[in-house]
Amino acid sequence: MADSLTEQVFNLLRRFGKHFNRKVSEIAILLINHKNAGSLGALAGFAIAIAFTWKFLRSPSRHQRSQRKRIGSASTGSDGTQANEAASNSEFHQAEQHLNDIDAVHEVHHPVELTLGQIVRKKLSGGRRMTCQLLGVILEESSPEELQKHATVKPSVVEVLLEISKSCDLYLMERILDDESGERALSALEDAGLFRTSSLIKDKVLFCSTENGRMSFVRQLEPDWHVDTNLEIVSQLARFIRFQLHIWPISSSNVASNVFSSTSLEQYFSCLDQY
Repeated sequence: MADSLTEQVFNLLRRFGKHFNRKVSEIAILLINHKNAGSLGALAGFAIAIAFTWKFLRSPSRHQRSQRKRIGSASTGSDGTQANEAASNSEFHQAEQHLNDIDAVHEVHHPVELTLGQIVRKKLSGGRRMTCQLLGVILEESSPEELQKHATVKPSVVEVLLEISKSCDLYLMERILDDESGERALSALEDAGLFRTSSLIKDKVLFCSTENGRMSFVRQLEPDWHVDTNLEIVSQLARFIRFQLHIWPISSSNVASNVFSSTSLEQYFSCLDQY
């Protein structure tokens, strides 16, 4: 019985040591990466939790000594020993349960690293259709005049766009000055592999000759999301579209509560900080 109790106490202390080391590691990371008042408050909370846990784990030892004295004065021989062991086991299980509760809370609140697909689905908030401008969002070029000369898909946007197309009915659109610009854009999208590995097809890439034409496309398709670089279009569509993302080099103030702003499509849909 004594050997079994000793082994249980050893296992409990080992678990507590791991828990303590984990907390110290988290505190060290927070000290390195976050030096603001909110982080200091979180560190203080961790320190208090560790102090109370240590105090709780030590208290059974004092209580155990006093109880052994009381039981020893009232009992002798094997009966007294059994009573002491029963009391020790009871206190041990209380301490173990307390540590289990701490572990359970840690498992619930410990941040979980999500995959890109999971982040994209969270950001979409159930949206099933998206319309997206090409220039300045998918393509490196930012004007129809540049598109008359060349078309280049941003390498950083491809993976995010593929994940979006798995969850959304995705339409791409742009204003062009001639038919050759449209062919050039389609070739760039095809070379990037967007038509081979996703639900995006060439028929869902739409071209028009005016900015109003792009806005008309959006209104007709009635998407849950629209992504655009033109703030005027975003403003006019705000009351018709559930969510919009305004892409601009400098983060701008929100036009409405359902309009978000980001420096790029891939930055917004791959980072939960803005979620």
